[in-house]
Amino acid sequence: MKIKRADVEGSLGQYLENLLIRGVLGAALALPYQTRVRMMGWVMAHVVAPLAGYNRRVRENLAHVMPELPESEVKRLTRAVADNAGRTLIEIYSGVDFIDRMKDVTFEGPGVEIIEQARIARRPVILLTGHFGNYDVPRAALIAKGYDIGSLYNPMKNKFYNAHYVKAIGTIGQPLFPRGRKGYAKLLAHLKSGGMIGFLVDVYVHAGPILTFFGKPARTALSAAELALKYDALLVPIYGIRQPDGLTFRVQVEAPVPHGDPEMMTQALNDSLEAVTRQHMEQWFWIHRRWKPERLEDQLAEMAHAQDEAPEA
Repeated sequence: MKIKRADVEGSLGQYLENLLIRGVLGAALALPYQTRVRMMGWVMAHVVAPLAGYNRRVRENLAHVMPELPESEVKRLTRAVADNAGRTLIEIYSGVDFIDRMKDVTFEGPGVEIIEQARIARRPVILLTGHFGNYDVPRAALIAKGYDIGSLYNPMKNKFYNAHYVKAIGTIGQPLFPRGRKGYAKLLAHLKSGGMIGFLVDVYVHAGPILTFFGKPARTALSAAELALKYDALLVPIYGIRQPDGLTFRVQVEAPVPHGDPEMMTQALNDSLEAVTRQHMEQWFWIHRRWKPERLEDQLAEMAHAQDEAPEA
């Protein structure tokens, strides 16, 4: 098999990128927990985000959905979003230090008693969160309280980084299922046995229907809602909200989304995430490419062209 030069260069680039990440993480993990979390927030906000183009992406996303925001607020969010992302990264890598702190997390909201009763009855539950706060806090906090949580994750594009990232999130709790046919099959088995599973709702899915998030078109997978209907599972929005001290969390558990049309159920999940984000704007990952308007415009144009070319009935 012929090895392409581009593949070699790509692998080398990923390897070097991973070395840098490992170096920063290793230096941070040598520090006391509170110091490392604050330090990684600062490093992400003042060093990594400007160099990696994250600041530009935050500005583009905010301009796309909230062009009325004053410049002073855009500047604040640009820095605060990166700070939260840096804190989240090192928290996930902090292993036992992070897990120990999850034992004292406060749970609030109308869904708390509901998911507890579901656990006792072994009724399937699908937990939905987003790229918000620390998105692994709900899973870690529930596992610390004895809940049986399985989660679906997206493998990282950088294979070198992915290896230790999966190990880090696996340390927080098991089972974990990589996105794909085999992982999905194991996820379903866990759900059907009466376990709880977790999804991220705010992921752009090429083949997903066009729903809205912050009033703008956003392709969104219906899989969580469809599974809830198929297996009579509760569909529960849940969020790990960072507290003003920047170090502690509370978990907000919303009431289950009523069963009905899958698109309406999924839109309700988008609306729930939007509502909690509007209350804590700096905690959603505005770095995340949620809308991809340029790709959506091309897809809509292709759909319109196909309809124009279709023969009349």
